Amino acid sequence: MNSKNPAVRTLTLIVFWLVVLIVLFYVLFPFYWALKTSFTGPAQLSAEALQWFPSNPTWQNFRDVFAGQPFGRNLLNSVVVATGTVLLSLLLSALAAYALGKFRFQGKSVLMYIILAVSVFPQIAVLSGLYTMIKTFSLYNTWGGLILSYMIFTLPFTVWTLTAFVREIPTELEEAAYVDGASPLQTLFQVLLPVMTPALVTTGLLAFINAWNEYLFALTFTSDNTAKTVPVAIGNFSGATIYENPFGQIMAASVIVTIPLIVLVLVFQRNIVSGLTAGAVKG
Repeated sequence: MNSKNPAVRTLTLIVFWLVVLIVLFYVLFPFYWALKTSFTGPAQLSAEALQWFPSNPTWQNFRDVFAGQPFGRNLLNSVVVATGTVLLSLLLSALAAYALGKFRFQGKSVLMYIILAVSVFPQIAVLSGLYTMIKTFSLYNTWGGLILSYMIFTLPFTVWTLTAFVREIPTELEEAAYVDGASPLQTLFQVLLPVMTPALVTTGLLAFINAWNEYLFALTFTSDNTAKTVPVAIGNFSGATIYENPFGQIMAASVIVTIPLIVLVLVFQRNIVSGLTAGAVKG
């Protein structure tokens, strides 16, 4: 009955928007501060550290990011490695999800639990063994070595997510394809994959973000800018002397590497919403 009281409704609405504003501030403030710092010149950075806006905005930090080190090469490495990781993970996980979601075989539940366990396994626990394997196959300091190592955490995630989605696809689609003479692979690639597009986009984007931001494997399995990705490159930024911290350049580089993720989310936002809500209501 209290919910019909205008005073209670007003108070509830005020509390709701207050919580929303606090959450938005908590989420957006770090990015705003990085953006503000990136447009503050090195000479003014200490004097204007606590100011909300730079008094004389400049692009100097962004220019220094590319002038002082091969940051363009690092960006290329991240794009190739993250994209390659996502494409391979989605291809393999689509095949696995089709088998796990639509076929019955002994040990399927155990296999699903193993995949789930691998997905939450700490990276540091497999670091030494993975390092030995990469060195053995001469993949150290290469794109292929990073892609192989990144699939350790992207593949279990994509398999588990897509399997849950495949289970909700009506079996009538498969039966109709089989009646028309389609093979299992034809059914998967020509019938099911178009239906799975929202889930593929959502899962692929989340896997891309994980691969794009990964630091530990990239630090361990690279030695120079041949394959070094942007998280490691930003961590290695140094000033003109050992006492100088290029904070402005670090913030500028962080803004640069964040923009592609924001663009991807904005471009595929409809697919992301569809993918996140898919399977919530069984058909």
